[in-house]
Amino acid sequence: MTAETHATTGNPRTKALSDVGVSIWLDDLSRERLNSGSLAKLIETHHVVGVTTNPTIFESAVGSGDAYEQQLAELASKGADAEQAVFEITTSDVREACDVFAETYAASGGIDGRVSIEVDPRMARDADSTIAEAKRLYEAVGRENVMIKIPATVEGIEAIAAVISEGISVNVTLVFSLERYRAVINAFMLGLEKAHTDGLDISKIHSVASFFVSRVDSEVDKRLELAAEEGKPGTEKLKSKAAIANARLAHQIASESFSSERWRLLGERGGRPQRLLLASTGTKDPSLSDTLYVTELAAAGVVNTMPEKTLNALADHGEVDGDTMTDTYVESNRVLDGISAAGITYRDVVDALENEGLEKFDKSWEGLLSTIDEGLKRQK
Repeated sequence: MTAETHATTGNPRTKALSDVGVSIWLDDLSRERLNSGSLAKLIETHHVVGVTTNPTIFESAVGSGDAYEQQLAELASKGADAEQAVFEITTSDVREACDVFAETYAASGGIDGRVSIEVDPRMARDADSTIAEAKRLYEAVGRENVMIKIPATVEGIEAIAAVISEGISVNVTLVFSLERYRAVINAFMLGLEKAHTDGLDISKIHSVASFFVSRVDSEVDKRLELAAEEGKPGTEKLKSKAAIANARLAHQIASESFSSERWRLLGERGGRPQRLLLASTGTKDPSLSDTLYVTELAAAGVVNTMPEKTLNALADHGEVDGDTMTDTYVESNRVLDGISAAGITYRDVVDALENEGLEKFDKSWEGLLSTIDEGLKRQK
């Protein structure tokens, strides 16, 4: 069921966030979590209505325990290589998770109950390969409630529009900048417009845009420290303010874009708005509240995908105080203006974060391939 209509049972703090209109998704998936019933339990107790995955999550899952040994043995007996095995293992987990969320998906009219799987991150700079891989993943999972994750690189923008136009729901990932977010929304609308022209039912095409949060503070705060050492005034008051300001301005862009005349026409044809998804919402600075990027970024229609540690912190002591995004835009602009005045270039920050994000996922993917390769050899 949707965040707005979620059952009254379960944890009162996660319910409070759900009641604001935030959809709580878990940023984690593993075979062990599926087999143990942990995921189903979080749906019941913590108002979790979706799951996101990425290469780092799968690398950790496969590298822990023995939950994948049986499938590795079956794949080894068929002569599968590491690339084939990764594809089979990850799509199997996502398919099963989609089934766990089938009831949520149906009750929400397709809005929630979503499970995301990412294209091979090595394809992030290749639009054609990304499009082909997105179709392959969608067909392999074989569930309507799957979302294919495509990075919001310049090349990815083209792929996003193309995949959406094919009727495939997309989770756009690694969005850091407001300018790129506008391009993501445009690509989504272009895809829907083409899908409608081609005769598809666009009410069945859904999308979220994963706007990364905590990494922005990590990068900006590092640069603010250097600015302070250089004697730039006012840097201390800007510490740990950039991520929230950036995300709140993304919310402003979403609000304006999906109340535009262009969107009105798509909405009349059955289009569903692309939702802003807040990703990387676990705090990395121990001096900050461990629920900061949840409670300060709450608004109706937003998705927050949390690592389990952050979800548990919210459930334990998170203080939800209604909508904390709408009507914050003037102050958020002041924060970014102050950061610019301190000599920190916004474009440099977001470009660095995008490159770092891609490098991390590439490294995790290589680690996943290596772990799977070792597992296949162990079975022979």
